[in-house]
Amino acid sequence: MKLNRSTDMALRIAMLTAASQARTTVDELAEQLALPRSHVAKVVQRLQRIGVLVTIRGRSGGVAIAEAAGELTVGAVVRAFEGDDEVVSCEQPACPLVAGCRLRGQLRRAQEAFLAVLDETRLGDLVDGPTGPLLLTLGRS
Repeated sequence: MKLNRSTDMALRIAMLTAASQARTTVDELAEQLALPRSHVAKVVQRLQRIGVLVTIRGRSGGVAIAEAAGELTVGAVVRAFEGDDEVVSCEQPACPLVAGCRLRGQLRRAQEAFLAVLDETRLGDLVDGPTGPLLLTLGRS
């Protein structure tokens, strides 16, 4: 299964903000991760809505990891960004094999297994050990 770009960005943004003790800004995140600012802003908004990030407006505002975000699973974040769509869409165009197809069920099982593995990892686990300090060096010369 391949994750869409927004999901990839969301996971990287969550990891970077979780590794940092200080607030950051959308501009800083975009620079550190070498991503377009407009895309980062949209992903940050979605992460805030699902409880991964907190955003504070104003001069001393910024973006920070939400207090309970470390307990959220990677699977939960992936589901929030990827949705519940199946790996393949059998309705468009109408597939003549729909009634007796075994592939669709197998692909669904594979997708569920993929997400089950991601459910075993918390966001906090992604920044444990040497990963956290390494993340903080991104984009800094």
